[in-house]
Amino acid sequence: MDTLLQLLRPALAPAFHALGSPISWLELIAFVLALWMVVCNMRVQVLAWPLALISSLLYFLLFLDGKLYGEASLQLLFAALALWGWWQWLRGRTSDGEPLRVRRLSARGRVAALLLTLAAWPLLGLFLQQRTDSPLPYWDALPTVASLTGQWLLGRKYQENWPVWVGVNCVSVLLFAIKGYWLTVLLYALFVPLSVAGWRAWQRQLAAPA
Repeated sequence: MDTLLQLLRPALAPAFHALGSPISWLELIAFVLALWMVVCNMRVQVLAWPLALISSLLYFLLFLDGKLYGEASLQLLFAALALWGWWQWLRGRTSDGEPLRVRRLSARGRVAALLLTLAAWPLLGLFLQQRTDSPLPYWDALPTVASLTGQWLLGRKYQENWPVWVGVNCVSVLLFAIKGYWLTVLLYALFVPLSVAGWRAWQRQLAAPA
């Protein structure tokens, strides 16, 4: 992996500086693709998934270089989930055999998703603390596990993915600010109102006549 990072060192070179920290070309490209991806998700456009795949792989390399191992691992999972989500939006079906549509999770499903996320958070944080040199194991773990919840909800077109992303993005802003990834801080700060807008857009779809 160190060899891979060395080969990619030109892409990790600064494109410009912001607030005293370098912004790499890799981070800049990932920023643009990720922002485009969220806009496509808001509009329920399948193009969101290939954009998610590419941006996730770029962020994997960025976070690996910064020793944010939870976030780096998450990006690989995101890449795999992007392929799954792509298939779901193209071919996925609901339990009654209908094509996937924007819908709400049941009350039982919401409780289950919350409890699973809260249970996984300290477990991953403890693993990162004991098995890696991550400087922020629990801060790293929270958006990691919550993002997996959000990604599954998004892939199955559940409206509840959007409030999950609001929380993930707020925590991520603080995490990336600590690491000095200022362009990514801006990206996740923009994600917060975009997630709210996506929530409202999907609510309108739910309220529209079938």
